[in-house]
Amino acid sequence: MTVENGVRADEIEGVRWRKASASVGMGECVEVAALGKGEIALRNSRFPSGPALVFTPQEWRAFLAGAKAEEFDALT
Repeated sequence: MTVENGVRADEIEGVRWRKASASVGMGECVEVAALGKGEIALRNSRFPSGPALVFTPQEWRAFLAGAKAEEFDALT
């Protein structure tokens, strides 16, 4: 399966979107789904049919490492 950045998230078939347990159900979360070839799709839970961003496994690991190292905390 090849999925391009910006595709409507609801057009990505056969994936299970997962939301962080920190979400309290008010639509303030992002959701992720595993794609073929290890890619990860990301969408805004407030707009589930909106565009999805697609990351390679290397990009996703780099983002997670930065988040775990608190590199983005100044943005909140």
